[in-house]
Amino acid sequence: MREPVVPGSGWPDDPADLATPIAHDATEVDDLAGACEDLAELAARISVCRACPRLVDWREEVARTRRKSFDHEQYWGRPIAGWGAGSPLILVVGLAPAAHGGNRTGRIFTGDRSGDWLFAALHRSGLATQSTSTRAGDGQRLIDTRMVAAVRCAPPANKPTIEERDACAPWLRRELEHVTPTLRVAVALGSFAWRSLLTAASTSGWEVPTPRPRFGHGAETTLTRGVRQLVVLGSYHPSQQNTFTGKLTEAMLDDIFVRATAVARPTA
Repeated sequence: MREPVVPGSGWPDDPADLATPIAHDATEVDDLAGACEDLAELAARISVCRACPRLVDWREEVARTRRKSFDHEQYWGRPIAGWGAGSPLILVVGLAPAAHGGNRTGRIFTGDRSGDWLFAALHRSGLATQSTSTRAGDGQRLIDTRMVAAVRCAPPANKPTIEERDACAPWLRRELEHVTPTLRVAVALGSFAWRSLLTAASTSGWEVPTPRPRFGHGAETTLTRGVRQLVVLGSYHPSQQNTFTGKLTEAMLDDIFVRATAVARPTA
């Protein structure tokens, strides 16, 4: 089949069905996200969102045409929901699904080179049960960790517009609100994720330092919400450009998750 996966048709871990309400514009995203009472409902609504016409057209066209090496596979071709622990200590935030990664496999950072680096680092840190992940339903499990994207659809050239970023923001904000009771650390992979995360935190009631902290590899800032604290860590994105050039090494990425684990589990 060369069409995106139909909700409820049996794809592993598909959170939606044909009755799941669909957002068709930014206002509906805000309304539907705000009304979600749990992560399962949120994941379902994210996975059928059609609010950004350019992104809908692109992700579905990629699912139809496919990369030659994956031509025999059906592509997910829909937005990517967050996944992992329901009550996480650590939240990992990326930019957006890859056209032939998450957009193909149905899970963020799954099935592409960036994911190979990320899952290997998580496994070395004791935050994932497997060192690789190929697709939804492959047995991979995150430990005390949840993974999300700032923008839930694969964008052309990996560059969402400002309008697309803002239209998608309520999904991230609502997900952050649901995991706040247990969350201790957030890891932002790249400057786009860093900015999106701080904005979502600010609109969710977290106090962000002024001036707003700048992104960098190893950057660290602490947000407060009453007596609660959330440590935000910055890491270069494990893109091929960064890993091939040595801008990001395995040791550098490991250091981020060693720090995240130390903060999340201070008595471990």
